[in-house]
Amino acid sequence: MLCGDSPDKAIAMCGKMPYTRNEGGETMPTEAATAKRTERLDARVTKEEKRVVETAASLRGISVTDLMRTAITDAANKIIRENETLTLSERERQAFVQALMNPPRPNDAAIAAVRRYRREVR
Repeated sequence: MLCGDSPDKAIAMCGKMPYTRNEGGETMPTEAATAKRTERLDARVTKEEKRVVETAASLRGISVTDLMRTAITDAANKIIRENETLTLSERERQAFVQALMNPPRPNDAAIAAVRRYRREVR
């Protein structure tokens, strides 16, 4: 059932639940709910920040820990994705494609490096 399909079940079915139901209707914890958490992160916050976080967690029906853990992980993954993406101008893109399609011949230093690599690694 989708969120909001039935007025009496709209709240219960919204959001990412820590449990899933199998074909027999039994509830089973999701992988995220059962992963062993052994590491700690601590943060000092203001009273207002703590109040906002507690309110948000309460509205979601989850613990402050789960709210912070998921929000921080989502934010960190977004930052990583943004830094893994290379954005080029049209001129830079053309130069990049040109270099891939017509690579320059290796110079003496590059040839020496390949010989060294083959000798030391193989």
